[in-house]
Order: sequence, then structure tokens, then C-alpha cells
Amino acid sequence: MDTLVAFFNSVGPVWGALIATTFTWLLTAAGAGLVFVVKDLNRRVLDGMLGFTGGVMIAASFWSLLAPAIEMTAGEGMFKAVPAAVGFAMGSLFLYGLDQLLPHLHINFPKDQAEGVSTKWHRTTLLVLAITLHNIPEGLAVGVLFGGVAAGIPETSIAGAIMLAIGIGLQNFPEGLAVSFPLRRSGLSRFKSFWYGQLSAIVELVAGVIGALAVMQMQPILPYALAFAAGAMIYVVIEEVVPETQLDRSTDVATLGFGLGFLTMMVLDVGLG
Repeated sequence: MDTLVAFFNSVGPVWGALIATTFTWLLTAAGAGLVFVVKDLNRRVLDGMLGFTGGVMIAASFWSLLAPAIEMTAGEGMFKAVPAAVGFAMGSLFLYGLDQLLPHLHINFPKDQAEGVSTKWHRTTLLVLAITLHNIPEGLAVGVLFGGVAAGIPETSIAGAIMLAIGIGLQNFPEGLAVSFPLRRSGLSRFKSFWYGQLSAIVELVAGVIGALAVMQMQPILPYALAFAAGAMIYVVIEEVVPETQLDRSTDVATLGFGLGFLTMMVLDVGLG
């Protein structure tokens, strides 16, 4: 860990955010790449992995984002929670707005249940857009933490930003296969299924750099930005990830996966970050 911290300290926050989100994208690509070696994916396994994804995102939202946002805010009582509350609400509303506008289709749902503006786009495009929407707050969260370190905010640290990137990378692995395998079952070639699966996470690199730059230029927005990312991530979990795990008979597996994901992220963040 000390070597990683020293490396990220040497490259600066923007490059650090870019490198960290490249890592999360690579794990998405690795998950999508299983389509080349595995013929099909058991639905119970997929639901368990999606549950794990949700658990990691919820834990990261609190331990890595909301808690530091509240801690770094001056004041006492309810006033201390105001920036975090405002940022959280803005993040949720931002994702709600994108959800209403951007045409997309959640995994395991039929095409006639596509959300957003009505369109004749292919099912493949709609599936990829759904996961792309999911990945925006994840990249933003990593970038915001790196920006906070550069701004000299004591409640943030390079180690914490690295742990968040590792946690998001771990849950990106099942995300990649959760896109590629449904695409493969719908008739796409293995290469196209992989290509679209990994492509959904490219947005994390862009969001990470934007998050780091925004906080570096406007230091006072950091608690709002951290809570914004948390609100957006929790919106994604409740609106997208949880419903996708409740469509089959594997809800118990998905719930256990959620608990494992939460515990994994909590241990990473508290124990190492």
C-alpha cells in the first residue's frame, strides 16, 4: 500500500484519477472477457454478483463519501449535515433526470420496458447505455476523492481514494459480465458482446477526471461533491441493481451477495483506507 500511495502522490490528482478509473475500467473489461471462455452464466451466479455490486456501492457511499463529507463540514448539530444532505439530494435528482431522458434498458428486462425517451434504438445499445449511466457516479466518486487530496482536505487521503477505486473495480468485474452474457444470449458474437460490455465503463475515466478538476478548482464544493456522488450511487442501486436481482428465484443469493459486497467494501475502506 505504501508503494501505491507514493506512486499516486508522485503523479498528481488528475493523472491519479485517470489511472485509478482506468483500473476500474480494466476490471470491467476482464469481467466482460469471460464471454470468450464461459459458454453461459448461471442466473443464480449473476444475481449473486449483482447483489455484491449493490453492497459495494452502498458501503462506498457511506464510508468513502458521506462520512467524510459530514466530518469535514464545520458547525454542530443539524447544520453540520446540510452540505451532505444538499449534495446527496442533488446527486439523486441528477441521476433521476438522466434516467428520465436517456433511453436505456436494464439487464434481464424485456425491451418493451425500456426507460427514458422513446426510441427505436437496438436492445444492445439500450443495455450498454443503462450500465454507462450506472458508471458515471462511480468514476465521479474516485475523481472527487483525488481532487480533495490535492486540495489539502485532511479528511481525504490517497489511501482512501485507492481503496475506493479497488472496491469499485471489484464490483465492476461482475458488471462487465452482466452486460456481455445477456448480449451473447441475444445473438451477438463473442467479440461484440465483450466489446459492448467493456465499453460501458469508459465513461468512468471521463467522470473521474472531471471530478478531480472540479474539486481542485473549487475546494469549498468538496463535501457537496462527495455527497453528490453518494446520492447518485445509491439511486442507481435502488432503481437499477436491486430490481434486477428480484426477477428470478435467486433473491436469497442476491441478498447474501449484497451483504458480502458491503462487508468487503467496509473492510477495505476502514481497515486499509
